[in-house]
Amino acid sequence: MSITKEKKNDAIQDFQRGGEDTGSPEVQIAILTNRINNLTEHMKKHKKDYATRRGLLAMVSRRRRLLDYLKRHDPQKYLDMLARLGIRK
Repeated sequence: MSITKEKKNDAIQDFQRGGEDTGSPEVQIAILTNRINNLTEHMKKHKKDYATRRGLLAMVSRRRRLLDYLKRHDPQKYLDMLARLGIRK
Protein backbone atom coordinates (compact mmCIF):
# COMPACT_ATOMS: atom_id res chain seq x y z
CA MET A 1 0.00 0.00 0.00
CA SER A 2 2.71 2.47 -0.89
CA ILE A 3 2.19 5.67 -2.79
CA THR A 4 3.19 6.09 -6.43
CA LYS A 5 6.37 7.89 -7.42
CA GLU A 6 4.35 10.70 -8.96
CA LYS A 7 2.40 11.35 -5.75
CA LYS A 8 5.59 11.24 -3.71
CA ASN A 9 7.37 13.66 -6.06
CA ASP A 10 4.36 15.99 -5.99
CA ALA A 11 4.42 16.03 -2.19
CA ILE A 12 8.16 16.72 -2.20
CA GLN A 13 7.80 19.60 -4.67
CA ASP A 14 4.88 21.12 -2.78
CA PHE A 15 6.57 21.13 0.63
CA GLN A 16 10.32 21.31 0.04
CA ARG A 17 12.29 24.22 1.45
CA GLY A 18 14.96 24.39 -1.26
CA GLY A 19 15.87 22.82 -4.58
CA GLU A 20 17.16 19.46 -3.37
CA ASP A 21 15.27 19.18 -0.08
CA THR A 22 13.71 15.77 0.46
CA GLY A 23 14.17 15.23 4.18
CA SER A 24 12.81 18.28 5.95
CA PRO A 25 10.03 17.66 8.48
CA GLU A 26 7.49 19.29 6.16
CA VAL A 27 8.28 16.86 3.33
CA GLN A 28 8.31 13.85 5.65
CA ILE A 29 4.93 14.85 7.11
CA ALA A 30 3.42 15.28 3.64
CA ILE A 31 4.66 11.87 2.46
CA LEU A 32 3.46 10.17 5.64
CA THR A 33 0.06 11.83 5.29
CA ASN A 34 -0.31 10.42 1.77
CA ARG A 35 0.65 6.95 2.97
CA ILE A 36 -1.70 7.19 5.97
CA ASN A 37 -4.60 8.20 3.72
CA ASN A 38 -3.94 5.22 1.42
CA LEU A 39 -3.80 2.79 4.32
CA THR A 40 -6.93 4.26 5.84
CA GLU A 41 -8.83 3.46 2.64
CA HIS A 42 -7.39 -0.07 2.70
CA MET A 43 -8.46 -0.55 6.32
CA LYS A 44 -12.04 0.46 5.49
CA LYS A 45 -12.27 -2.53 3.14
CA HIS A 46 -10.18 -4.99 5.16
CA LYS A 47 -11.15 -4.46 8.77
CA LYS A 48 -9.31 -7.51 10.13
CA ASP A 49 -5.93 -6.76 8.55
CA TYR A 50 -4.11 -6.35 11.85
CA ALA A 51 -0.60 -6.22 10.38
CA THR A 52 -1.55 -3.21 8.28
CA ARG A 53 -3.27 -1.64 11.27
CA ARG A 54 -0.06 -1.93 13.27
CA GLY A 55 1.93 -0.26 10.49
CA LEU A 56 -0.70 2.45 10.15
CA LEU A 57 -0.53 3.24 13.86
CA ALA A 58 3.27 3.41 13.66
CA MET A 59 3.04 5.90 10.79
CA VAL A 60 0.52 8.04 12.66
CA SER A 61 2.83 8.08 15.69
CA ARG A 62 5.82 9.04 13.57
CA ARG A 63 3.88 11.85 11.91
CA ARG A 64 2.75 13.07 15.34
CA ARG A 65 6.37 13.21 16.55
CA LEU A 66 7.41 15.16 13.44
CA LEU A 67 4.52 17.58 13.93
CA ASP A 68 5.50 18.07 17.58
CA TYR A 69 9.07 18.83 16.47
CA LEU A 70 7.81 21.34 13.91
CA LYS A 71 5.54 22.95 16.52
CA ARG A 72 8.48 23.44 18.89
CA HIS A 73 10.80 24.92 16.26
CA ASP A 74 8.42 26.87 14.00
CA PRO A 75 4.85 27.22 15.28
CA GLN A 76 3.64 29.13 12.21
CA LYS A 77 4.84 26.41 9.81
CA TYR A 78 3.12 23.87 12.05
CA LEU A 79 -0.20 25.65 11.69
CA ASP A 80 0.30 26.03 7.93
CA MET A 81 1.01 22.30 7.58
CA LEU A 82 -2.13 21.40 9.51
CA ALA A 83 -4.23 23.63 7.29
CA ARG A 84 -2.68 22.50 3.99
CA LEU A 85 -2.90 18.78 4.76
CA GLY A 86 -6.24 18.88 6.53
CA ILE A 87 -4.92 17.37 9.74
CA ARG A 88 -6.70 18.17 12.97
CA LYS A 89 -4.78 19.03 16.13
